[in-house]
Amino acid sequence: MSEPDLPFPTLLPDEPPPWQWPAAPSGRRLSEPPPIGQPQPCCIETQTGQTLQGQLLDFDPAKRRLSFKAAAHGPEASLSFTALRRLTLTAPLQALPRSPGAPRERPPSAAQERDYLLQQVGNAPSAPLTGRTAGYVATPEGMFLFSPSDEEGSVRRVFVPRSAYSRCEFGASAEELAARHWIASPARLREALHPTQKPPVIPLGQALQALGLLTPAQLERTLKRLDGKAALGEALVAEGLVSRADLQTALAHKMGYPLVDLERFPIDPAALALLPRRVAIAYRMLPLALDGDRLVVAVDRPGRVLKLREDAAYAQLQMLPVLALKSQILVALNRQSGEGWNLNVSERVNFFDTAL
Repeated sequence: MSEPDLPFPTLLPDEPPPWQWPAAPSGRRLSEPPPIGQPQPCCIETQTGQTLQGQLLDFDPAKRRLSFKAAAHGPEASLSFTALRRLTLTAPLQALPRSPGAPRERPPSAAQERDYLLQQVGNAPSAPLTGRTAGYVATPEGMFLFSPSDEEGSVRRVFVPRSAYSRCEFGASAEELAARHWIASPARLREALHPTQKPPVIPLGQALQALGLLTPAQLERTLKRLDGKAALGEALVAEGLVSRADLQTALAHKMGYPLVDLERFPIDPAALALLPRRVAIAYRMLPLALDGDRLVVAVDRPGRVLKLREDAAYAQLQMLPVLALKSQILVALNRQSGEGWNLNVSERVNFFDTAL
């Protein structure tokens, strides 16, 4: 048989990957969920107002159906998504511990949580579904939510079918609320550097919330536990809610140092040119702007400026410190380029570096 007579091989389409429950978009490290098809404890709320506790046996977004049984030895039942109001998998996915030597998560998981409201359709349009979620994933089948279950970052998975709500609303997270008060423009920075009156000293808890490092609920729980018997900052560090570096930043902000949002603030190239990149990296500071003959630098601790002035080469450089989160400073140092600041791989900042 000649080559032209050879039949073309039959091409078989690849099997689509099995459907998986979406992962929480907040970046939390969670335990692996059970595979689809393995029974999982659940709570089912129906459009008729029933609440059923039982075992979820199967979940099929393509067919818009799920199967479950309300009792261990009861019959299997099938439910269409159109009859479903909300499904909650009641066994939480546990937050995994940090790996040894890994940087502490910042901002904390709780600072990324937000309220949600799904306006219902059907039998109870005036009774919206509400709760809190650590991120969400919207799909044609419906809304996947991740309800916090403890202070450690564990979550319960929640599903609301698209047929059950007409609109959705999400509130701002504690992290976003804090960021609204950070300085993001040169004009606001000038106002903060030259206030008409001295800013008041604020409580440490308020400073930590302004940084997005602590939520109101976390602060309230900690204060109740302490009952005035121990220092708040040291207790938060001991409980692992706040790192010691972040505590130092909050203490400086408490005393009136302005806080800058490096994700939004436009950095002046002329300021970058006044401080070599290697020095900025070594002292973990970012030149931001010029205030007359003074160089405004973002640091996570004002003491970094005093440390740099011990170097004779920079003893006469007039520097004015403002605050920024350590994580933002490290990202900005890797992102910026300018006069003498052309980035090369060997100069990249190590996020695990805790020097100074």
